[in-house]
Amino acid sequence: MFRYALRRGLSRCWRDLTRAPVACERLVRQPRSPGPLRAQAQARFGTVNRGSLLSNDTIYALSSGSGRAGIAVIRISGPGCLDVYKALCPGKAPPKPRYAGVRTLFEPGTAGGSGETILDSDALVLYFPAPRTVTGEDVLELHVHGGHATVKAVLSALRRCSSSTQIRYAEPGEFTKRAFLNARLDLAQVESLGDTLAAETEHQRRAAVQGNSGVLGKTYDGWREQLLLARGEMEALIDFSEDQHFEESPTELLVNVERQVEDMLQSIRLHKLGSQRSELLRNGIRIALLGPPNVGKSSLMNQIVGREASIVSDEAGTTRDIVEASLDIRGYLCSFADTAGIRTNAAEPSRDPNGGETRASVIGAVEEEGIRRARQKAGESDVIIVLASVEAVADAGIGYRIRYDSETLQLAAGAQQCLIAINKCDIVPPEILSQLLRDFQATVLTPIPNLRDIEPLAISCKAAAEFGKPDGGGIHELTERLAQSFGNITSLPEDMQHLLGVTERQSQLLSECERHLKDFMAEARGSGLAGDEPDIVLAAEHLRLAALRLAAITGRGEAGDVEEVLGVIFEKFCVGK
Repeated sequence: MFRYALRRGLSRCWRDLTRAPVACERLVRQPRSPGPLRAQAQARFGTVNRGSLLSNDTIYALSSGSGRAGIAVIRISGPGCLDVYKALCPGKAPPKPRYAGVRTLFEPGTAGGSGETILDSDALVLYFPAPRTVTGEDVLELHVHGGHATVKAVLSALRRCSSSTQIRYAEPGEFTKRAFLNARLDLAQVESLGDTLAAETEHQRRAAVQGNSGVLGKTYDGWREQLLLARGEMEALIDFSEDQHFEESPTELLVNVERQVEDMLQSIRLHKLGSQRSELLRNGIRIALLGPPNVGKSSLMNQIVGREASIVSDEAGTTRDIVEASLDIRGYLCSFADTAGIRTNAAEPSRDPNGGETRASVIGAVEEEGIRRARQKAGESDVIIVLASVEAVADAGIGYRIRYDSETLQLAAGAQQCLIAINKCDIVPPEILSQLLRDFQATVLTPIPNLRDIEPLAISCKAAAEFGKPDGGGIHELTERLAQSFGNITSLPEDMQHLLGVTERQSQLLSECERHLKDFMAEARGSGLAGDEPDIVLAAEHLRLAALRLAAITGRGEAGDVEEVLGVIFEKFCVGK
């Protein structure tokens, strides 16, 4: 008992020194706290000091695209919105909130005089009073004619409007930043909004929409609430166990919290999986073309991307460096990499187009570096396309064989997804081609565990390049299989679609939260020494650190680095958003 009391005393000292900032938070969680103190703590608990980050300026910007258009939308946000309206539309009552009104916009201070200057005679004006607006502030929108001169004249006039607050041009992302600071959005929604603006493909758009729903923020807030409630019970037990009777012992309480934490850890693993898949959609799926020299990798690359990205020649080994190209395939952003042909000095002699043997070429320093880069690119890729080719064997009568490289097959076996294509199939009769493919699958692919179920696809880049080939020489089917493989590595069940909104930043914070929760589990289960009891104070500290990481995801709670986080997130936003 003496040893336990001593440990408790030391643990309390450590807690008081390191965790004084959570005193107010405990007052919120303890039902016995006095009313006034509880109210003071609750006013602070669960919020960032947003007031210090908010500006009282009235900001404006062009929110629609630049350049000539039918309509241009200029957005104004801040306490001086009605001052701006009165300066541009003197003598006219503001339109009813959330109803559009047609107004003539005047140069400030010129209406009704001899030098009256009209900026736009038929502008559409909308007024949105706070707090139910996109930024949480008063918002005024001017829908003016989209000519460059008109837009420039209206924007120039805005800064000359008289107001009790400063009127200035908005900084990049400042409208969205104000929405966050006024609790209209959480950081998870802000990041998804940025992804929505940056989306170039259909699947990027879908992933961004899932993240913008607010489900993720509510989930993280729910987890944080669970941790804070559990921590409140643990700290109440620490502080008042000598004075009051508790139904649960420390061990029973930790066992109950363990169950909640175990469920939370499982959910965090699923969220991290969603992040991995959403990153493929955001950053693009990396695809490497591998195979021996002169099997048609560059030709296939050009056929898929629809342009001459790689040099094509009958001479083997013309590709030495990595040639990359990006494109949209069935709504997926893809990055293709054409690589150097992989071979060794011990490889079989090269042959001329008529099938005759020429010489066993030696790998030079440049080609060796190209092969090294090809291997490296294969290790970095999400999908590998292995290319082999049909060739005639003159010394076997009119025989044919499939030329391939064993190392490329082994590299492909380690990729998330793999396709195998046999090129130059136009040179062999269909019945012989079928037998070649069956033999290749049975003798070459079946012994390799991850490749035994892959059906090789017959293609012809030469036929695809010719006019009037409806099947595209098998390139269309290859593209369909590619899209199917993309779905295999990015899709999630219907009830987990919202996890596609998890960003890399959120995933990193979830990993930190996971680490603290595992530390809690280790402490709750005891230090492993005989007769040693769990330290409930340290266990509560691990829960506090985990809750702080969750708070950093949404920007709520005691996330002390909010200003730094905001700078990172909003620097990618465009002006006017």
